[in-house]
Amino acid sequence: MVDQLRSIHRCKCGECRRSPLGELAEEHQAINRVMASLKEKSRRLFAGVLAIQHGRGGIERVVEITGLTRNTVRRGQRELRDGDGDLAGRLRRSGGGRQCLEKKALRW
Repeated sequence: MVDQLRSIHRCKCGECRRSPLGELAEEHQAINRVMASLKEKSRRLFAGVLAIQHGRGGIERVVEITGLTRNTVRRGQRELRDGDGDLAGRLRRSGGGRQCLEKKALRW
């Protein structure tokens, strides 16, 4: 199975727009390259860590850098704080995702 790489988000913060080759822009590009390679839960946790490191206003800053939603970053912070379980190695809770084609056909 081939790992799918998400597209790399381009930071839209003022500093990256003013100086796209600057040190801060390179840091944001590196963050977004890492984000693109992570799976869903790891991406949330990484975003949560970044928001905590930024302190006050960290969620907004991470949202601007990564393009993730506020809810995703908050959920990552909550999972870090509460130590949510691994859900037995699952990426999503059971019942999540699309229905099987056979199951959909039965509904018609």
